[in-house]
Amino acid sequence: MKPGHPDSQEHPVLWQPSAERMARTRLAAFTTQVNRRHGLGLADYADLHAWSIAHPAAFWNEVREHAGLVSEGESDPVVQDLDQMPGARWFPGMRLNYAENLLKGDPAAEVLIFRGEDGRRTAYTRGQLTQLSGRLAHALASDGVEPGDRVAGFLPNIPEAVIAMLACARLGAVWSSCSPDFGVQGVLDRFGQIAPKVLVTADGYRYGGKSHDSLAVVRQLQEHLPGLTRTVVVPFLDQEGNLPEGTVAWDDYLAAPAAADRGFLRVPFDHPLFIMFSSGTTGLPKCMVHSVGGTLLQHVKEHQLHCDLRAGDRLFYFTTCGWMMWNWLVSGLASGACVVLFDGHPLRPEDALWQLAEDEQINVFGVSARFLASCDKAGLQPAQDHDLNALRTILSTGSPLLPETFDFVYRRVKGDVQLSSISGGTDIISCFALGCPILPVRRGELQCRGLGMAVAVHDPEGRAVLGEKGELVCTAPFPSMPVGFWNDPEGKRYHQAYFARFPGIWCHGDFAELRPEGGMVIHGRSDTVLNPGGVRIGTAEIYRVVEKMAEINESLAVGQQWEGDERIVLFVVLAPETPWSDLLADEIKARLRKEKSPRHVPAVICPVSALPRTISGKLVEKAVASILHGQMVDNADALANPEVLDLFRELAARLQPDVT
Repeated sequence: MKPGHPDSQEHPVLWQPSAERMARTRLAAFTTQVNRRHGLGLADYADLHAWSIAHPAAFWNEVREHAGLVSEGESDPVVQDLDQMPGARWFPGMRLNYAENLLKGDPAAEVLIFRGEDGRRTAYTRGQLTQLSGRLAHALASDGVEPGDRVAGFLPNIPEAVIAMLACARLGAVWSSCSPDFGVQGVLDRFGQIAPKVLVTADGYRYGGKSHDSLAVVRQLQEHLPGLTRTVVVPFLDQEGNLPEGTVAWDDYLAAPAAADRGFLRVPFDHPLFIMFSSGTTGLPKCMVHSVGGTLLQHVKEHQLHCDLRAGDRLFYFTTCGWMMWNWLVSGLASGACVVLFDGHPLRPEDALWQLAEDEQINVFGVSARFLASCDKAGLQPAQDHDLNALRTILSTGSPLLPETFDFVYRRVKGDVQLSSISGGTDIISCFALGCPILPVRRGELQCRGLGMAVAVHDPEGRAVLGEKGELVCTAPFPSMPVGFWNDPEGKRYHQAYFARFPGIWCHGDFAELRPEGGMVIHGRSDTVLNPGGVRIGTAEIYRVVEKMAEINESLAVGQQWEGDERIVLFVVLAPETPWSDLLADEIKARLRKEKSPRHVPAVICPVSALPRTISGKLVEKAVASILHGQMVDNADALANPEVLDLFRELAARLQPDVT
């Protein structure tokens, strides 16, 4: 790219790893291993990625050996039916156990730290996790839990959630979890589909300085989950004396005399491990079944090669148990990392997570794009106020990371840090595009496509494009594809979700752009792409301009059918003590016209007090668009703030075509 090219100004390099740092990475060691074993001369990341796509069997087997995964059986063939999408089978002759691979290593090493917003701190060694998960596995087995049975967690992000998942995995059972801030119907929409045999819950949780009781919800879950044979309650709020009838306290359940150690049941590579749920804002949540081997192999690849995670590192991601980043975080144990959990409000006090990073000397620190933008808006100075010397990598996901937020990180958090915006999803329990410790960070870009992931961008006719916006696709199988959807024996719903648009190709539903240097930009979800005058616009393009303004906290844009075309309606949440005025609306429009194009200018701008979000914090653009078109919003219980929809229904009445 020529220096004068406009993109060289829009996507400048903000960080470049030193040669010494690159040479020390696990990715460099992996590349050396591949070159030696296969007689190659792969020189850079582009070479390695191209080889990983051209030779998937060799690549994934090298990842397995490099990570030292514990297994038995045959590793050859690595994959069968590679030409089937879906339908490929990875390591069909292998058996392994997820928990065994997470718990291998020095039993005395501290590998799990919990911090609550109230200051509570607990830590566990690998030996303690092994012992506790073993005792719980024995109790579950005594209650009849067998391989393939479902165990559900309705829990805050606490150590007991990790222990319960590990116990479940030890037995070959299937773990699924929801955050305790889900409403009753939201939980039943999920757990009601999978018929768990055991429910592990807590008596409540703390958020924003308040305690929230969960026991009333637990009682209703017991009534409406007929296959439930046991409910185990963690007294997180110390309500042990107030437990519902038919439940047992966590400590009592683990206190039963343990028989001989059941060890770890090794199961086939594609044996179910997790059932993950879609957001459920447009119907019942999809129940995606992820495998033991596919999840583990993909996660160790991302942790070790893309995040440069090393034994003894401290790994943190701000997440709940209802988001796939929780599963991704806990898998860090398989790479020898110490996993740091936090439960509570991330911004009360407003620097709570930065203080956590300092206190626990976190090396890899993950948060949402919204969190970083909020810190920027609040004027925080983490570099000035906290010791972040241990911090090596910052991860961001949940929504596109705005270019201005890249600036915030490098100016006010840390200049020498790998900032990796990552993107994938619950659908694949991993990433399509993410970070790389040997590549530069460019403003507004995800650093690279994942190794072993044949990611491309296709135009509406299915042709691959470079430097243009289109559909993010994956053209070849990969291990962490779901083994299917629950209760979808013929795979019809699975096929419809990802393969109906381009037969034989995974179409993810992101509106994306592959950059000439190898990075990616995510412009929003495909099903919320705006189309005024036939020009496709990703909502993130508008947010990047509007949310730079000090007067605007956040925004949401949707398309509304209008006079045979589509017009853009923009909703904005104002910064505190900012009055709404026509002058501010004109300024928003002027900036969009100048920085983007006249097509990006909204026809209507409405100030609102709040925007609807899922439990994991993602904007629900599609629900707002449905309301504007007079359609019902299914499963409002899946939202963190369903009451906000009433505001949009009132606004919709004033924004109909017959109203001028």
